[in-house]
Amino acid sequence: MNQYTFTSKHRLSLYIAMAVGLLSMIFTWLNDDVYHTRFWTNLLHNSVFFMMIAVMAAFFLTASILAYAGWVSTFKRIWEAYALFMMVGLVLMLLIGLGVYFHWHHLYHWGDEAAVAEDSILTGKSSFLNKNWYFFGTLIFGGAWVFLATKLRNLSLDEDKHGGDSFSQHKSMRFYAAILLPLIGFSSSAMIWQWIMSIDAHWYSTLFAWYSSASAFVAMIALTILMIIFLKSNGYLKDVNENHLHDLGKYLFAISIFWTYLWFSQFMLIWYANIGEETIYFKERYNNYPVLFFLNLAVNFLVPFFILMRNDTKRKFGSLGIVAVVTLLSHWLDYFLMIKPGALITRNEAMLSHGGETHTSVMEGAHTGTAEAAHGAGEAIAHTAEHVSHFVSGFTIPGLLELGTFIGFLGLFFYFTLWTISKASLTPKNDPYLEESLHHHVI
Repeated sequence: MNQYTFTSKHRLSLYIAMAVGLLSMIFTWLNDDVYHTRFWTNLLHNSVFFMMIAVMAAFFLTASILAYAGWVSTFKRIWEAYALFMMVGLVLMLLIGLGVYFHWHHLYHWGDEAAVAEDSILTGKSSFLNKNWYFFGTLIFGGAWVFLATKLRNLSLDEDKHGGDSFSQHKSMRFYAAILLPLIGFSSSAMIWQWIMSIDAHWYSTLFAWYSSASAFVAMIALTILMIIFLKSNGYLKDVNENHLHDLGKYLFAISIFWTYLWFSQFMLIWYANIGEETIYFKERYNNYPVLFFLNLAVNFLVPFFILMRNDTKRKFGSLGIVAVVTLLSHWLDYFLMIKPGALITRNEAMLSHGGETHTSVMEGAHTGTAEAAHGAGEAIAHTAEHVSHFVSGFTIPGLLELGTFIGFLGLFFYFTLWTISKASLTPKNDPYLEESLHHHVI
Protein backbone atom coordinates (compact mmCIF):
# COMPACT_ATOMS: atom_id res chain seq x y z
CA MET A 1 0.00 0.00 0.00
CA ASN A 2 1.39 3.34 -1.07
CA GLN A 3 -1.41 5.64 0.12
CA TYR A 4 -1.99 5.88 3.84
CA THR A 5 -5.63 5.67 4.91
CA PHE A 6 -6.38 7.56 8.10
CA THR A 7 -8.76 5.03 9.64
CA SER A 8 -11.49 5.84 12.15
CA LYS A 9 -9.71 3.61 14.68
CA HIS A 10 -6.54 5.64 14.44
CA ARG A 11 -8.51 8.89 14.57
CA LEU A 12 -10.39 7.77 17.69
CA SER A 13 -7.18 6.83 19.48
CA LEU A 14 -5.68 10.24 18.77
CA TYR A 15 -8.91 12.04 19.70
CA ILE A 16 -8.76 10.30 23.08
CA ALA A 17 -5.11 11.34 23.52
CA MET A 18 -5.96 14.96 22.67
CA ALA A 19 -8.94 14.86 25.04
CA VAL A 20 -6.64 13.66 27.82
CA GLY A 21 -4.36 16.62 27.09
CA LEU A 22 -7.23 19.11 27.02
CA LEU A 23 -8.69 17.84 30.30
CA SER A 24 -5.23 17.94 31.89
CA MET A 25 -4.82 21.57 30.88
CA ILE A 26 -8.28 22.46 32.20
CA PHE A 27 -7.58 20.78 35.57
CA THR A 28 -4.19 22.51 35.68
CA TRP A 29 -5.83 25.90 35.17
CA LEU A 30 -8.50 25.28 37.81
CA ASN A 31 -6.01 24.17 40.47
CA ASP A 32 -3.20 26.63 39.75
CA ASP A 33 -1.72 29.62 41.54
CA VAL A 34 -2.98 33.17 41.00
CA TYR A 35 -0.70 33.59 37.95
CA HIS A 36 -1.59 30.14 36.48
CA THR A 37 2.14 29.45 36.27
CA ARG A 38 1.82 25.69 36.04
CA PHE A 39 -0.64 25.98 33.15
CA TRP A 40 1.52 28.42 31.17
CA THR A 41 4.74 26.51 31.79
CA ASN A 42 3.09 23.28 30.61
CA LEU A 43 1.85 25.06 27.51
CA LEU A 44 5.26 26.57 26.81
CA HIS A 45 7.08 23.31 27.57
CA ASN A 46 5.09 21.20 25.12
CA SER A 47 4.63 23.92 22.49
CA VAL A 48 8.33 24.67 22.19
CA PHE A 49 9.28 20.97 22.41
CA PHE A 50 7.10 19.89 19.48
CA MET A 51 7.82 23.11 17.59
CA MET A 52 11.54 22.36 17.80
CA ILE A 53 10.95 18.78 16.66
CA ALA A 54 9.22 20.19 13.57
CA VAL A 55 12.07 22.67 13.03
CA MET A 56 14.65 19.89 13.26
CA ALA A 57 12.68 17.80 10.74
CA ALA A 58 12.76 20.74 8.31
CA PHE A 59 16.46 21.22 9.03
CA PHE A 60 17.38 17.57 8.35
CA LEU A 61 15.14 17.43 5.28
CA THR A 62 16.82 20.48 3.73
CA ALA A 63 20.28 19.17 4.66
CA SER A 64 19.46 15.89 2.92
CA ILE A 65 18.25 17.68 -0.22
CA LEU A 66 21.40 19.80 -0.42
CA ALA A 67 23.68 16.84 0.31
CA TYR A 68 22.08 14.75 -2.48
CA ALA A 69 21.22 12.18 0.19
CA GLY A 70 19.02 9.67 -1.59
CA TRP A 71 18.61 7.16 1.23
CA VAL A 72 15.82 9.24 2.85
CA SER A 73 13.56 9.29 -0.22
CA THR A 74 11.39 6.33 0.77
CA PHE A 75 10.31 7.94 4.05
CA LYS A 76 10.87 11.66 3.48
CA ARG A 77 7.10 12.28 3.46
CA ILE A 78 7.22 11.78 7.23
CA TRP A 79 9.72 14.62 7.60
CA GLU A 80 7.70 16.81 5.25
CA ALA A 81 4.66 16.29 7.48
CA TYR A 82 6.67 16.88 10.64
CA ALA A 83 8.05 20.11 9.19
CA LEU A 84 4.56 21.39 8.39
CA PHE A 85 3.63 21.03 12.07
CA MET A 86 5.52 24.31 12.43
CA MET A 87 2.22 25.93 11.41
CA VAL A 88 0.58 24.62 14.59
CA GLY A 89 3.66 25.36 16.67
CA LEU A 90 3.79 28.92 15.36
CA VAL A 91 0.20 29.58 16.46
CA LEU A 92 0.95 28.23 19.93
CA MET A 93 4.14 30.27 20.31
CA LEU A 94 2.33 33.41 19.15
CA LEU A 95 -0.31 32.74 21.81
CA ILE A 96 2.44 32.70 24.43
CA GLY A 97 3.86 35.86 22.81
CA LEU A 98 0.49 37.55 23.24
CA GLY A 99 0.62 36.48 26.88
CA VAL A 100 3.88 38.43 27.20
CA TYR A 101 2.30 41.42 25.48
CA PHE A 102 -0.82 41.57 27.64
CA HIS A 103 0.69 40.19 30.87
CA TRP A 104 -1.42 37.06 30.87
CA HIS A 105 1.43 35.16 32.50
CA HIS A 106 4.68 35.67 34.43
CA LEU A 107 6.96 33.24 32.62
CA TYR A 108 9.67 35.78 31.88
CA HIS A 109 11.21 38.13 34.41
CA TRP A 110 12.05 40.60 31.63
CA GLY A 111 8.34 40.82 30.80
CA ASP A 112 7.82 42.95 33.93
CA GLU A 113 8.78 46.49 32.89
CA ALA A 114 9.02 47.69 36.50
CA ALA A 115 11.44 44.86 37.32
CA VAL A 116 13.56 45.67 34.25
CA ALA A 117 13.84 49.33 35.27
CA GLU A 118 15.29 48.29 38.64
CA ASP A 119 17.66 45.64 37.27
CA SER A 120 20.81 46.74 35.44
CA ILE A 121 21.36 43.33 33.84
CA LEU A 122 17.84 43.14 32.45
CA THR A 123 18.09 46.77 31.32
CA GLY A 124 21.23 45.91 29.38
CA LYS A 125 19.46 43.03 27.66
CA SER A 126 16.20 44.90 27.05
CA SER A 127 16.99 45.70 23.40
CA PHE A 128 16.61 41.96 22.72
CA LEU A 129 14.54 40.71 25.63
CA ASN A 130 11.31 42.61 25.09
CA LYS A 131 7.76 41.83 24.05
CA ASN A 132 8.17 43.16 20.49
CA TRP A 133 11.22 41.03 19.76
CA TYR A 134 9.49 37.98 21.24
CA PHE A 135 6.22 38.31 19.33
CA PHE A 136 7.39 39.74 16.01
CA GLY A 137 10.58 37.70 15.97
CA THR A 138 8.47 34.57 16.38
CA LEU A 139 6.04 35.77 13.73
CA ILE A 140 8.68 36.73 11.14
CA PHE A 141 11.14 33.87 11.57
CA GLY A 142 8.49 31.25 12.28
CA GLY A 143 6.44 32.51 9.34
CA ALA A 144 9.49 32.26 7.06
CA TRP A 145 10.15 28.68 8.21
CA VAL A 146 6.53 27.72 7.52
CA PHE A 147 6.50 29.41 4.11
CA LEU A 148 9.68 27.70 2.91
CA ALA A 149 8.71 24.30 4.35
CA THR A 150 5.35 24.59 2.56
CA LYS A 151 7.14 25.44 -0.71
CA LEU A 152 9.29 22.33 -0.37
CA ARG A 153 6.24 20.19 0.34
CA ASN A 154 4.33 21.57 -2.66
CA LEU A 155 7.31 21.04 -4.97
CA SER A 156 7.63 17.48 -3.71
CA LEU A 157 3.96 16.80 -4.46
CA ASP A 158 4.26 18.50 -7.85
CA GLU A 159 7.20 16.22 -8.63
CA ASP A 160 4.85 13.24 -8.14
CA LYS A 161 2.49 14.58 -10.80
CA HIS A 162 4.78 16.20 -13.33
CA GLY A 163 8.24 14.85 -12.57
CA GLY A 164 10.16 12.34 -14.60
CA ASP A 165 13.27 12.86 -16.65
CA SER A 166 13.28 16.57 -15.83
CA PHE A 167 14.90 17.60 -12.57
CA SER A 168 13.23 21.03 -12.57
CA GLN A 169 11.21 20.47 -9.38
CA HIS A 170 14.20 19.05 -7.55
CA LYS A 171 16.36 21.96 -8.63
CA SER A 172 13.73 24.32 -7.24
CA MET A 173 13.68 22.27 -4.04
CA ARG A 174 17.45 22.70 -3.71
CA PHE A 175 17.02 26.45 -4.19
CA TYR A 176 14.50 26.77 -1.37
CA ALA A 177 16.43 24.30 0.79
CA ALA A 178 19.53 26.46 0.38
CA ILE A 179 17.55 29.36 1.88
CA LEU A 180 15.79 27.45 4.65
CA LEU A 181 18.83 25.56 5.95
CA PRO A 182 20.96 28.57 6.98
CA LEU A 183 17.83 30.50 7.99
CA ILE A 184 16.95 27.81 10.53
CA GLY A 185 20.59 27.48 11.54
CA PHE A 186 20.90 31.14 12.54
CA SER A 187 17.40 32.30 13.43
CA SER A 188 16.46 29.25 15.50
CA SER A 189 19.25 30.17 17.92
CA ALA A 190 17.73 33.62 18.46
CA MET A 191 14.29 32.14 19.02
CA ILE A 192 15.61 29.52 21.44
CA TRP A 193 17.25 32.32 23.42
CA GLN A 194 13.89 34.10 23.51
CA TRP A 195 11.62 31.13 24.13
CA ILE A 196 13.69 29.13 26.63
CA MET A 197 17.00 30.63 27.77
CA SER A 198 15.48 34.00 28.66
CA ILE A 199 13.35 32.33 31.34
CA ASP A 200 16.57 32.45 33.38
CA ALA A 201 17.04 36.05 32.32
CA HIS A 202 20.27 36.75 34.24
CA TRP A 203 22.00 33.68 32.81
CA TYR A 204 23.39 32.97 29.39
CA SER A 205 25.40 30.28 27.62
CA THR A 206 26.92 30.30 24.15
CA LEU A 207 26.29 26.54 23.97
CA PHE A 208 22.61 26.67 24.90
CA ALA A 209 21.19 26.86 21.36
CA TRP A 210 23.36 23.91 20.27
CA TYR A 211 22.37 21.96 23.36
CA SER A 212 18.61 22.47 23.08
CA SER A 213 18.67 21.89 19.31
CA ALA A 214 20.57 18.62 19.74
CA SER A 215 17.96 17.54 22.29
CA ALA A 216 15.14 18.31 19.85
CA PHE A 217 17.01 16.57 17.01
CA VAL A 218 17.29 13.34 18.99
CA ALA A 219 13.57 13.55 19.83
CA MET A 220 12.78 14.10 16.13
CA ILE A 221 14.78 11.01 15.09
CA ALA A 222 13.07 8.99 17.83
CA LEU A 223 9.63 10.10 16.59
CA THR A 224 10.64 9.26 13.01
CA ILE A 225 11.60 5.74 14.05
CA LEU A 226 8.32 5.31 15.94
CA MET A 227 6.30 6.59 12.98
CA ILE A 228 8.06 4.21 10.59
CA ILE A 229 7.45 1.29 12.95
CA PHE A 230 3.77 2.28 13.23
CA LEU A 231 3.30 2.58 9.45
CA LYS A 232 5.16 -0.64 8.67
CA SER A 233 3.14 -2.52 11.30
CA ASN A 234 0.02 -1.39 9.44
CA GLY A 235 1.29 -2.58 6.06
CA TYR A 236 2.79 0.67 4.73
CA LEU A 237 6.33 1.74 3.81
CA LYS A 238 7.30 -1.70 2.53
CA ASP A 239 10.24 -0.13 0.72
CA VAL A 240 11.71 1.05 4.01
CA ASN A 241 13.98 -1.76 5.18
CA GLU A 242 16.24 -2.55 8.10
CA ASN A 243 19.07 -0.60 6.46
CA HIS A 244 17.07 2.62 6.68
CA LEU A 245 16.28 1.90 10.32
CA HIS A 246 19.94 1.12 10.89
CA ASP A 247 20.95 4.56 9.63
CA LEU A 248 18.28 6.29 11.69
CA GLY A 249 19.52 4.29 14.68
CA LYS A 250 23.04 5.54 13.97
CA TYR A 251 21.78 9.13 14.03
CA LEU A 252 19.93 8.42 17.28
CA PHE A 253 23.13 6.98 18.74
CA ALA A 254 25.50 9.65 17.38
CA ILE A 255 23.47 12.75 18.25
CA SER A 256 22.80 11.33 21.73
CA ILE A 257 26.59 11.22 22.18
CA PHE A 258 26.83 14.75 20.77
CA TRP A 259 24.11 15.92 23.19
CA THR A 260 26.10 14.37 26.07
CA TYR A 261 29.23 16.17 24.90
CA LEU A 262 27.35 19.47 24.91
CA TRP A 263 25.82 18.74 28.33
CA PHE A 264 29.25 18.03 29.79
CA SER A 265 30.97 20.94 28.04
CA GLN A 266 28.38 23.46 29.16
CA PHE A 267 28.38 22.19 32.75
CA MET A 268 32.13 21.64 33.09
CA LEU A 269 33.21 25.00 31.66
CA ILE A 270 30.73 26.92 33.80
CA TRP A 271 31.68 24.90 36.90
CA TYR A 272 35.41 25.44 36.26
CA ALA A 273 35.08 29.19 35.67
CA ASN A 274 32.86 29.52 38.78
CA ILE A 275 31.44 32.88 37.73
CA GLY A 276 28.32 33.70 39.71
CA GLU A 277 26.18 34.88 36.80
CA GLU A 278 26.93 31.60 34.98
CA THR A 279 26.79 29.07 37.80
CA ILE A 280 23.39 30.23 39.03
CA TYR A 281 21.62 28.19 36.34
CA PHE A 282 23.25 24.88 37.25
CA LYS A 283 23.33 25.63 40.98
CA GLU A 284 19.53 25.86 41.04
CA ARG A 285 19.09 22.56 39.19
CA TYR A 286 21.95 20.76 40.95
CA ASN A 287 20.80 21.71 44.46
CA ASN A 288 17.02 21.61 44.10
CA TYR A 289 16.42 19.10 41.28
CA PRO A 290 19.23 16.55 41.83
CA VAL A 291 17.20 13.47 40.86
CA LEU A 292 15.97 14.95 37.58
CA PHE A 293 19.34 16.60 36.94
CA PHE A 294 21.34 13.36 37.02
CA LEU A 295 18.51 11.18 35.67
CA ASN A 296 18.41 13.42 32.60
CA LEU A 297 22.10 12.81 31.92
CA ALA A 298 22.02 9.10 32.72
CA VAL A 299 18.99 8.15 30.64
CA ASN A 300 19.77 10.33 27.62
CA PHE A 301 23.32 9.00 27.47
CA LEU A 302 23.45 5.49 28.91
CA VAL A 303 20.31 4.01 27.29
CA PRO A 304 21.12 4.87 23.64
CA PHE A 305 24.85 4.33 24.19
CA PHE A 306 24.73 0.78 25.56
CA ILE A 307 21.72 -0.49 23.61
CA LEU A 308 22.57 0.99 20.21
CA MET A 309 26.29 0.32 20.35
CA ARG A 310 25.72 -3.06 18.68
CA ASN A 311 24.87 -2.97 14.99
CA ASP A 312 22.10 -5.58 15.19
CA THR A 313 20.08 -3.62 17.77
CA LYS A 314 19.76 -0.79 15.25
CA ARG A 315 18.00 -3.19 12.86
CA LYS A 316 15.42 -4.62 15.23
CA PHE A 317 12.02 -3.03 15.77
CA GLY A 318 11.92 -4.03 19.42
CA SER A 319 15.22 -2.66 20.68
CA LEU A 320 15.15 0.39 18.42
CA GLY A 321 11.55 1.16 19.36
CA ILE A 322 12.28 0.93 23.10
CA VAL A 323 15.25 3.29 22.79
CA ALA A 324 13.13 5.68 20.70
CA VAL A 325 10.39 5.79 23.36
CA VAL A 326 12.88 6.27 26.20
CA THR A 327 14.83 9.02 24.43
CA LEU A 328 11.66 10.85 23.39
CA LEU A 329 10.41 10.95 26.99
CA SER A 330 13.82 11.78 28.44
CA HIS A 331 14.40 14.70 26.08
CA TRP A 332 10.91 15.95 26.95
CA LEU A 333 12.20 15.78 30.53
CA ASP A 334 15.29 17.71 29.40
CA TYR A 335 13.05 20.57 28.20
CA PHE A 336 11.15 20.33 31.50
CA LEU A 337 14.43 21.08 33.32
CA MET A 338 15.21 23.94 30.96
CA ILE A 339 11.88 25.67 31.65
CA LYS A 340 10.35 24.80 35.03
CA PRO A 341 13.02 25.89 37.57
CA GLY A 342 13.47 29.36 36.10
CA ALA A 343 9.72 29.87 35.70
CA LEU A 344 9.14 28.94 39.35
CA ILE A 345 11.76 31.45 40.48
CA THR A 346 10.16 34.15 38.30
CA ARG A 347 6.74 33.32 39.76
CA ASN A 348 8.07 33.56 43.32
CA GLU A 349 9.82 36.86 42.60
CA ALA A 350 6.61 38.24 41.12
CA MET A 351 4.76 37.16 44.27
CA LEU A 352 7.37 38.73 46.51
CA SER A 353 7.47 41.97 44.52
CA HIS A 354 3.79 42.40 45.31
CA GLY A 355 4.28 41.38 48.93
CA GLY A 356 4.05 44.92 50.26
CA GLU A 357 0.84 45.60 48.37
CA THR A 358 -0.55 42.25 49.49
CA HIS A 359 0.28 42.89 53.14
CA THR A 360 -1.45 46.25 52.93
CA SER A 361 -4.52 44.56 51.43
CA VAL A 362 -4.59 42.08 54.29
CA MET A 363 -4.45 44.87 56.87
CA GLU A 364 -7.11 46.90 55.09
CA GLY A 365 -9.29 43.85 54.82
CA ALA A 366 -8.93 43.20 58.53
CA HIS A 367 -9.83 46.81 59.40
CA THR A 368 -12.72 47.17 57.00
CA GLY A 369 -14.14 43.74 57.64
CA THR A 370 -13.82 42.57 54.01
CA ALA A 371 -13.05 38.93 54.72
CA GLU A 372 -12.89 37.99 51.05
CA ALA A 373 -10.16 40.55 50.34
CA ALA A 374 -8.18 39.48 53.40
CA HIS A 375 -8.47 35.80 52.52
CA GLY A 376 -7.45 36.33 48.87
CA ALA A 377 -4.47 38.48 49.81
CA GLY A 378 -3.40 36.09 52.54
CA GLU A 379 -3.54 33.22 50.10
CA ALA A 380 -1.27 35.14 47.73
CA ILE A 381 1.24 35.70 50.55
CA ALA A 382 1.20 31.98 51.31
CA HIS A 383 2.26 31.27 47.74
CA THR A 384 5.43 33.34 48.16
CA ALA A 385 6.83 30.76 50.58
CA GLU A 386 6.40 27.98 48.04
CA HIS A 387 9.78 26.87 46.72
CA VAL A 388 11.08 23.71 45.11
CA SER A 389 12.97 22.83 48.32
CA HIS A 390 9.45 21.80 49.31
CA PHE A 391 7.40 19.68 46.92
CA VAL A 392 5.74 21.89 44.31
CA SER A 393 3.25 20.09 42.08
CA GLY A 394 4.23 20.25 38.44
CA PHE A 395 7.65 21.76 39.16
CA THR A 396 9.61 19.42 41.45
CA ILE A 397 8.88 16.52 39.09
CA PRO A 398 6.42 16.12 36.21
CA GLY A 399 3.03 15.20 37.64
CA LEU A 400 0.07 13.40 36.11
CA LEU A 401 -1.19 16.67 34.63
CA GLU A 402 2.17 17.24 32.93
CA LEU A 403 2.15 13.72 31.51
CA GLY A 404 -1.47 14.14 30.42
CA THR A 405 -0.62 17.41 28.66
CA PHE A 406 2.28 15.67 26.91
CA ILE A 407 -0.02 12.87 25.75
CA GLY A 408 -2.41 15.48 24.35
CA PHE A 409 0.33 17.28 22.42
CA LEU A 410 1.75 13.98 21.17
CA GLY A 411 -1.72 13.02 19.97
CA LEU A 412 -2.06 16.38 18.21
CA PHE A 413 1.35 15.97 16.59
CA PHE A 414 0.59 12.46 15.33
CA TYR A 415 -2.89 13.47 14.19
CA PHE A 416 -1.49 16.33 12.13
CA THR A 417 1.26 14.09 10.72
CA LEU A 418 -1.04 11.23 9.73
CA TRP A 419 -3.60 13.63 8.28
CA THR A 420 -0.85 15.28 6.20
CA ILE A 421 0.72 12.08 4.87
CA SER A 422 -2.72 10.71 3.98
CA LYS A 423 -3.06 13.49 1.40
CA ALA A 424 -0.32 12.14 -0.88
CA SER A 425 1.57 9.02 -1.89
CA LEU A 426 3.89 7.74 0.83
CA THR A 427 6.53 6.99 -1.81
CA PRO A 428 7.65 9.98 -3.92
CA LYS A 429 7.51 8.07 -7.19
CA ASN A 430 9.36 10.66 -9.30
CA ASP A 431 12.04 11.56 -6.80
CA PRO A 432 15.32 11.37 -8.80
CA TYR A 433 17.03 9.56 -5.93
CA LEU A 434 14.27 7.06 -5.21
CA GLU A 435 16.16 4.13 -6.77
CA GLU A 436 19.10 4.81 -4.49
CA SER A 437 16.79 4.64 -1.49
CA LEU A 438 15.07 1.48 -2.71
CA HIS A 439 18.42 -0.28 -2.98
CA HIS A 440 19.90 1.27 0.15
CA HIS A 441 22.21 -1.19 1.84
CA VAL A 442 24.50 -0.84 4.83
CA ILE A 443 27.27 -3.36 5.38
